[in-house]
Amino acid sequence: MAKITFVDVTLRDGNHTYRHQFTPEIVARSAAALDAAGVDIIEVGHGDGLGGSSVHVGRAPATDQQLLEAACGAVKRAKVAVLLVPGFGTFGDLEMAARTGVTVARIATHCTEADVTEQHIRRAKDLGMMAVGYLISAGMASPERLAEEARKMESYGADYVNLAESQGHLVPTEVAARVRAVRNAIKIPIGFHPHNNLGLAIGNILTAIDEGASFIDGSLKGFGGGAGNAQTEVAIAALKRAGHEVNADLFGIMDAADVFARAVAPQSMPIIDNDSILMGYANVYGGYILPVKHASERYGCDARALVLALGARKVVAAQEDVVIEEAQRLAAIRTAA
Repeated sequence: MAKITFVDVTLRDGNHTYRHQFTPEIVARSAAALDAAGVDIIEVGHGDGLGGSSVHVGRAPATDQQLLEAACGAVKRAKVAVLLVPGFGTFGDLEMAARTGVTVARIATHCTEADVTEQHIRRAKDLGMMAVGYLISAGMASPERLAEEARKMESYGADYVNLAESQGHLVPTEVAARVRAVRNAIKIPIGFHPHNNLGLAIGNILTAIDEGASFIDGSLKGFGGGAGNAQTEVAIAALKRAGHEVNADLFGIMDAADVFARAVAPQSMPIIDNDSILMGYANVYGGYILPVKHASERYGCDARALVLALGARKVVAAQEDVVIEEAQRLAAIRTAA
């Protein structure tokens, strides 16, 4: 059985679901409850990480520093983490986070672009932080390519590599192949971050652990982008049931979930609806749901067919122009028919 380090991402990934409107009060109460429950690492910030607040993806009501100060002031034992996507976040953001008390920096990029993380991983290490190489949309690359990218992050000084299955697309056999390939390629630990679009997040976690993953991500009430992340309190129960060693207390994590649920509107809780299922099935990032709906209405095409077309195009985040292009193409086909 494995010793698991649990990373709760409610206060960062969940910010997507809350339209990036988490306040320092929500962060402080939730972080304190997670800390009391024994969670090892608590990730905090804008959904897109440090520097993510913008008109394009969503303005936050508080600065990165205010959210991080709320979290660091609320915890006694847990480590506070940030996500940084080079291009959104800068060295200055990392330095601010370190001064505030953050000790874990998760440096993220698309799963085939590890090269862009080198400077930020090295800077995080210079600042004395745990540096994590974070590969987004791991279901969009082959096991062999993920292994290649993970080796790069290891060479930059990453303390572990996190595979983020951002679309909730992979089934357990596919997760196993990817974690196995990375495990055979690097000597540092492996983490796994699932989404629940096909209802497989917990099963995929157990599969990842069987193949050697030892850092696991989840969010309270499953609060995260798309159909949500693995539900932290369910994951903790399942890990304990499977005989794995995890620091979080079961009753404590249930209490933390209730604290968080009271802090946000109950109707905000993510569900596996038809949109989420189709996004997971097609391997399309959940942030495209609204652009797809708008484009299908504007151009008169089937939103479901548009999602499948985007999956075939292998779109990644921030390619909204492709949504318009495919909507126009489908509309033209319909008109011709």
